[in-house]
Amino acid sequence: MRFLIAFLALAGIVVSTLALRVHYSNDVQPCDINAHWDCGIVNHSRYAEIHHIPVAAIGIAGYFVLGLLALLRRRGFTLGAALVGLGFALYLTNIEAHKLEVWCLYCVISQGIIALIALFSLVWMFVGRRRTVV
Repeated sequence: MRFLIAFLALAGIVVSTLALRVHYSNDVQPCDINAHWDCGIVNHSRYAEIHHIPVAAIGIAGYFVLGLLALLRRRGFTLGAALVGLGFALYLTNIEAHKLEVWCLYCVISQGIIALIALFSLVWMFVGRRRTVV
């Protein structure tokens, strides 16, 4: 399970890196699909940074920590970090849905990745405890 979580964390790093690239670019992006799907609008909005740190960079660091915790077999810390990441991603999704009213394809993919990591971390925690009890 830890390798699956680490693989998903690596996928999250890739997606967050693509979003960070959009953040620093003024070119037309491949994810500029229509008026409701535009990574450029989302990644250039005032919500794309926290204290001058791009949200995508925070995502890269978060996914790196998640992958490292999983590889180190730190089940509890992995689950805790995944739940914090999921909460943050849900907060950002709420901003996209209700304030910007524009979706970023990379952000939606990242939302799916962090949700899977949280789910698998929860299963890993449950399965890990169950094996040690029996």
